[in-house]
Amino acid sequence: MDITARTRSAVTLAVLAVLFVTGVAWAWSTVTDPFPEKMDQPACTDSTFAAGDRITPGNVLVNVFNASGTDGLAGETMDALVRKGFAEGAISNTAAETGESGVVIWTPDPDGPAARLLRTYFGKNTRIADQATADPGVTVVVGEGFPGIKDGKTGIKVKDESTVCSPPSS
Repeated sequence: MDITARTRSAVTLAVLAVLFVTGVAWAWSTVTDPFPEKMDQPACTDSTFAAGDRITPGNVLVNVFNASGTDGLAGETMDALVRKGFAEGAISNTAAETGESGVVIWTPDPDGPAARLLRTYFGKNTRIADQATADPGVTVVVGEGFPGIKDGKTGIKVKDESTVCSPPSS
């Protein structure tokens, strides 16, 4: 049986109509799908360093709190620390005392390598206080009489196995 030209045209148009409707339905469902939610990346991850390992500024997440009457001191200090290679954490204000040196380092691990490395950028007289904050990482509190940062060590050897709040890998 021979299919006439009319029948062939009708079947072709029907198949094309089905393909068109299917394509439009697929495109509509794709366009109206919600975008994937942005995954919140943690501020830091706990990195374990064995005795003898070397810790560098890039391994340390630093927060800076301003305890002085100078506006912007925390931001300026953070910028300087980031230029030295430290990872940027939170910037805030506080009413805490910093003592004669004008700076104090707060950390839950005062003997840890992160605090010891950070101290090299502020001087040997910088006090390291056993104090945690709500922000992860090591916190530097700058106050009246803060002389600024200096060139510190580019890295130090870890004495005992330690865990450091490091910036997450990208």
